[in-house]
Amino acid sequence: MVRCFLLPLLVVAALLLPRWATAHDLFPGFLELEASGPSNYQMLWKLPLLQGQELPIAPRFPDDCALNGDWATRREARALVYRAQLRCREPLEGRSISIDGLAGAGTEVLLRVKAWQSDSPQTLLIQPERPSAVIPTASEAYAQPGAWSYLRLGIEHILLGGDHLLLLLGLVLIVRDGWMLLKTVTAFTLANSITLSVSAVGIVQIPAAPLNAAIALSILFMGTEVVRFRRGRTSITLRHPWLLACAFGLLHGFGYARGLADLGLPHHELLLALLLFNVGIEIGQDVFVVLVLGLQRSFRQVQIRWPLWMQRLPAWAIGCAGAYWTIETTLAMLSGGA
Repeated sequence: MVRCFLLPLLVVAALLLPRWATAHDLFPGFLELEASGPSNYQMLWKLPLLQGQELPIAPRFPDDCALNGDWATRREARALVYRAQLRCREPLEGRSISIDGLAGAGTEVLLRVKAWQSDSPQTLLIQPERPSAVIPTASEAYAQPGAWSYLRLGIEHILLGGDHLLLLLGLVLIVRDGWMLLKTVTAFTLANSITLSVSAVGIVQIPAAPLNAAIALSILFMGTEVVRFRRGRTSITLRHPWLLACAFGLLHGFGYARGLADLGLPHHELLLALLLFNVGIEIGQDVFVVLVLGLQRSFRQVQIRWPLWMQRLPAWAIGCAGAYWTIETTLAMLSGGA
């Protein structure tokens, strides 16, 4: 019975998990335009790399704009960085900029524009469902537009992160007391906030390959703990799940910080982005936990009698996903991949 159940799970994992995991690992593209004249701009374009390959996205400017000179290119660990001068007949304020190929890439682009003789830049989030944005004019009231962009990035980062969601699911499954669950989720949030902060500002950095392997291993460990809990056994992590959440939160915080730090935002803006990104992560986590608890309560209310294999499904899903990611990331680390 177990073999018949495990085989399709592993097949599904092989087909779907790489896409789910890498969707979370993607960080947004970053397009910065800083005016050097009324209609001239210094352009910075960071094109994300997925497993070393360029994403098929590119900025598209109004027809009266043209790049002046050749692109200056620099390769970073997870992005190609392009610099060029953009000259337009008219200022870009009040006009639209789009990102070609964004819908198929499944990521976002942060657009940061500093107009001529403007004291503060405007930050916009360009999304796959709306791959264009209109740059606000000076007369438009656009109070802290970047705030909502970073907040939404945090929410999407957690809700699209399969590894983090499975870890949260495991914590909900092994903690039945409401007060202990609150302490456990809070410990996870505080711990990843600490490492997110110190990593994003550059105080502590961990190489991507061992970090990914360690995060995958944490999911595998969580799967074994859920199985142990279902069998009525105990361990120090089951007796004190907030300790487990704190340890894993410290680890996962480094994963959260990678994309945010790679944007290369100015220090003063990075602190604001860090705060709002963190708030967005907390909102996303709370939404997911509430949804899981709501489903559990609904199932109890209607008194559904699940077959044994369905009762075991969450634990097996977490364990198989963790095992798959552990093997995949370990092989990538040993082969020198990022």
